[in-house]
Amino acid sequence: MNEADLLVVFGASFSDHTGIERTQPIIQVNFDRMALGKFHPLEVPVWGEIGTTATLFAERLPDQCKAIDCRPDVAARWELWRAEKASGARAEGGNGINSATIFAALTAVAPADAVIAVDVGNNTYSFGRYFECEAQSILMSGYLGSIGFGFPAAMGAWAAAPGRAIIAVTGDGGFGQYMGELTTAVKYGMNITHVLVNNSELGKISKEQRAGGWQVWQTSLQNPNFAEFARSCGGHGTRVEDPAVLQDAISEGLAYDGPALIEIIADPDLI
Repeated sequence: MNEADLLVVFGASFSDHTGIERTQPIIQVNFDRMALGKFHPLEVPVWGEIGTTATLFAERLPDQCKAIDCRPDVAARWELWRAEKASGARAEGGNGINSATIFAALTAVAPADAVIAVDVGNNTYSFGRYFECEAQSILMSGYLGSIGFGFPAAMGAWAAAPGRAIIAVTGDGGFGQYMGELTTAVKYGMNITHVLVNNSELGKISKEQRAGGWQVWQTSLQNPNFAEFARSCGGHGTRVEDPAVLQDAISEGLAYDGPALIEIIADPDLI
């Protein structure tokens, strides 16, 4: 996007994570006036309903507008991304399963109409990097530092859409803050398949400390066996340390009638 002559942004806001140059010319179209220019400087703010505005653009812009077909470039970048995923899936550090393998398995078995609630931390970054979305709805907290969001959000999704497959993706740190809610999920028979990426630390905080040149301090966690905990609460619990059985374990969790937790022992360095 930083190589474009102009960005026309329909119905989207910005965040500090976009990486868009602040000098990039932008036309932002949004029905909410408070969203216009809230996080990013604009060339032109347009207060309007997206469909109406897009129709007016299509009708009034000249036919001879020059355009470059970006699809070959996108296809080339997609191939690079797939090569990165394949390389990540081959990585072994001896401390657990790598994230590329974890989310390749979830991609293979997640129903197309699933609602997937993701937490905060490296597990969510890895989900965004490696999971291939088909038509699933993704719930996230917008990087607001709200660790623990994932499982409660999945409970809310189950209440709102009980006919759809509900999946939670969290780290061990996030789930540890709300693990008592699993008893509520069991009590009400909530069909939630929980993919728990357990690296025994607050991995995102460790990464930030290293990036700042600091010594990693107080990010390790003393965890229970989460799979045993799920079973003791009356749900389904499976602990996975072998990538060969990972996909089958997630499939079993999806097929279980009630709350299912798949605890995956993950390498904190292979995210």
